[in-house]
Amino acid sequence: MKLDAVEYWTERVPLTRPYTIAYDRIDSVQLAFVRVQTAGHIGLGCASPIPEVSGETFADCLSALEVGRHALLAGEDWAALLRTAPAAQAAYDMALLDLQSRLASRSLVDHLGRAHSELATSITIGIKDRLDEVLAEADEYYGRGFRILKVKIGLDIEQDLERIHRLRERFGAAVRLRIDANQGYRAEQLGRLFSTADALGVEFIEQPLPPARNSDLAILTPAQRGKLALDESLLSIDDAYNLVSPNIQCGIFNIKLMKSGGITNALGIARIAAANGVDLMWGCSDESCIGIAAALHAAFASPATRYLDLDGHLDLARDPARGGFTIEQGVMRLTDAHGLGVTLADGN
Repeated sequence: MKLDAVEYWTERVPLTRPYTIAYDRIDSVQLAFVRVQTAGHIGLGCASPIPEVSGETFADCLSALEVGRHALLAGEDWAALLRTAPAAQAAYDMALLDLQSRLASRSLVDHLGRAHSELATSITIGIKDRLDEVLAEADEYYGRGFRILKVKIGLDIEQDLERIHRLRERFGAAVRLRIDANQGYRAEQLGRLFSTADALGVEFIEQPLPPARNSDLAILTPAQRGKLALDESLLSIDDAYNLVSPNIQCGIFNIKLMKSGGITNALGIARIAAANGVDLMWGCSDESCIGIAAALHAAFASPATRYLDLDGHLDLARDPARGGFTIEQGVMRLTDAHGLGVTLADGN
């Protein structure tokens, strides 16, 4: 496809509620946006790199966007040039797919092949200094209609387990609980973590160990591995192959476009999951609704999708884009608009 124009720009967006995870505290996010154009039609994309996971800094992302811009306009293999900058690659990948499906007058999910029409998303509670803050935030989300809570843990196992106990006491079976340690635990803590999670009906445990300690997961039973979701251990298609061969190491892959390099690579990971009986969760960083919509289109085009964790846009104090999907009582649905279904808030 010959492009008439390729451009990118950046915006720093504050968060409505700063939060803590096992390795960071976040109060704002730097976002990059891209727009590609041909024959009067445009495609939109966004990038929100995750340096702690992929190693791609925002400066790296911007450099890659400039390289990609020149390559796209010259008709060169832009994706090969951006392999070490997955968020930049994701931004151009979703913009091009947005453009292609707009030119075809179809929504992207129907262009790819729809497998799902709606799924509920979790909403995330970061690590808090006090238990009452955790419970108050959970009450707020419950009042807004969310029935799946993903709770960040990984700094103190005693506090972590107490918070899960208290959340289960407070809501009973009215909410589904998921926990995400963001690599914060050690192998010797896994037994206690999994047994407590099982007793409290926790749906799954995400990334308890650093990727370098994947071999320690061998101590888990098959049932425990079935409740294990891996995130930071899964950046690429090669990682997906390694996690299922020679033995399947987990029951759930957490795919994020910003670490996989976009929808195209993510769908490759999804096919590996489906072929090996691994369920899919689609996650995100703090990002614009453009990226959330792109992940949702990919999720709904993947038969192995079982879980959504697509709440990153809800943390933004303002979003330069809008549209793409709806959330009602925590349930996400795509719109019928062509492409990703998103527009820029300023109308451009």
